Amino acid sequence: MKPETTINPIEKLNWRYATKQFDPNAQIAESLWAKLESALILSPSSFGLQPYKFVVITDSKTKTALKPFSFGQPQITDCTNLIVFCRLNTINEAYVNDFVNLTAKIRSMPMDVLEHYKGMMTNFVNNTPVEKLNDWMARQVYIALGNAMTVAAMLDLDTCPMEGFSKSDYDQVLNLEKLGLRSEVLLAVGYRNSEDKYAKLAKVRYGKADKIIYR
Repeated sequence: MKPETTINPIEKLNWRYATKQFDPNAQIAESLWAKLESALILSPSSFGLQPYKFVVITDSKTKTALKPFSFGQPQITDCTNLIVFCRLNTINEAYVNDFVNLTAKIRSMPMDVLEHYKGMMTNFVNNTPVEKLNDWMARQVYIALGNAMTVAAMLDLDTCPMEGFSKSDYDQVLNLEKLGLRSEVLLAVGYRNSEDKYAKLAKVRYGKADKIIYR
């Protein structure tokens, strides 16, 4: 058997919570942030297509401008980094072609080996209704969100996932349409304020017998 990792993932997941009050003066070490960036890039996605981008807000003026469109929630301005998880506005055959070319380059594979894989993806993006494609891309974004939250906990970084914001206003403030993006969900990242009462509350979860079914 392989030795267990020195990090206890269950301890870390019990430690994490949706942080309501961040320490606005705390900073994240560059080395830690680089690891979280890598976790974002390494997030799994259907076909491996990664139909998303991550807009990281560190500028205080931009955070302040976004706060009114986030129901005034203090996490927006008090967190160290605010990640806006965005799906692509559209995904098409050209995007698939770029991805297949990248795959061939990174894996040193001839293009003909990837033809079947390319055909599956092309068929999917060409024959799926736009609304369903947008919904599919949004689901991939949420996979990346969950991955980022888990890795952040392993790094002792506090996070708060946030759906309470106006997507259209965020898109406008951040000029996301020009980037071919649509905002989907936010993740505030930083360090908890020592006065955040929610940090001391017991985690409420149903037991394994209630939520895990074996057959």
